Parts: sequence; C-alpha cells; structure tokens
Amino acid sequence: MGRSTRLFEIIRLLKRASRPLTAAEIARLLEVSTRTVYRDFVSLQAMKVPVEGEAGIGYIMREGYELPPLMFTPDEVESIMVGLSLLGRTGDTGLSTAAASARVKIDDMLAERLGGRLDRADLHVSRWNAVPASTIDVSLLRKAIRRETKLSLAYKDAEASRTERIVWPIALVYYVESVILVAWCELRGDFRHFRTDRISECDLLDETFRGQRERLHAEWQSRNPWSSIG
Repeated sequence: MGRSTRLFEIIRLLKRASRPLTAAEIARLLEVSTRTVYRDFVSLQAMKVPVEGEAGIGYIMREGYELPPLMFTPDEVESIMVGLSLLGRTGDTGLSTAAASARVKIDDMLAERLGGRLDRADLHVSRWNAVPASTIDVSLLRKAIRRETKLSLAYKDAEASRTERIVWPIALVYYVESVILVAWCELRGDFRHFRTDRISECDLLDETFRGQRERLHAEWQSRNPWSSIG
C-alpha cells in the first residue's frame, strides 16, 4: 500500500470510527508498523487535516472535514456497482472483501450527491459461477505479482499428475469457468498457465524477480494477443 493510499485509509477509518483509534489498531488494520502510522499522523497534521490525539490514547477526526467528492455520472455509478458485484463470482475472497470495502467508500462519497447508495433494485448480478474452488488463498498470488516475488507451487494437471515448480508470477486471468495464474516456470523455462483450483500448495519465497515483470508480461501478451483486455 502506497503512502498516499495509506493516508486516505487513515482518514476514512477515523471518520467512520465511533471512538478514538490507537496507532496500534490502525497499524494492524493497514498491515504496517506502528511507527509508520505515527509518521503518517505527522504528515496528516502537516497537511492541516484536523486529526487530534496522542500516542497511547488514540486519535480522532474533528467533525466537518470532508474528502474531495468523486464526480461519477449515473452510468459510471452503475458500471461500478455491476463490476464490484461480479467480483464475487471469481472465487477470489480477497477481491470480494476489497470490493465490499470499495462499495462502502464510494457509498460514503456519493450519498450526499446522489442521495442514496450504490445498490440498485433494477440491476442484478447472479451469484452463480462455474469457477472451481481454490484450495489456496488467491490473494497470495496477487501479492506475489505486485511484489515480483517468486512462488513455490505444488501443482496437479488434468490427469492429476503432481509436479513442484518455482515460478515467476506475472498475471491472473479470470475466466467464466476458471482463474488462471500466468507465470514464467523455471522448470520448463517458458511461460505456463496454472489453474488456481489445481494448485494444492503455494508459498512465497524470499527470492524476487524485480524489474522483470513488465518485460515478461509484454512478451507473454505478444504471444497471446487474446489476453488483451479492452
């Protein structure tokens, strides 16, 4: 999470809190160190954000402070609502949780302007999906892609043959019937596609491939023009 995103999250947490929040509580929610949160409070106060409190007691947001409004058209609001609802069909619980959080944030910002919530009685998204359940946490794959961290996988193919791989994850592809991890496979020395429901074990390694993901992603897309999203 970048610094600007973290500052936004701290403001949001304080605005919704019914009591003072300690730096330790905020650090736990944002998965950062308490020292980082203390530094963020110094930055917020330097930006004249009306945050009050002190270490060990807690922090509050004075009433009256508003975040800049999001200026969405009705069509944009409806596209966001449908898109966030569709994430529940991917089987990625991390994305579904993030989608719920995003809806709350957008609700908060749009309530005054549009006089309501994102929920629309005339737009429905089926909860049915054909994506097989994954035995691993797909959020781990997304984290590895963002950090350019190698993964150790135990994988079973369509014939249930098990192999162990060290891979460089570069993308996830969400199909109607499956979710695919795209990665450079050290065992095969080439790109490979792994269905997440066939990954029985997955661990983040200390090794990275930083600085190479964009190149690999571009090469993979050049070989697979159908992969472009538009």
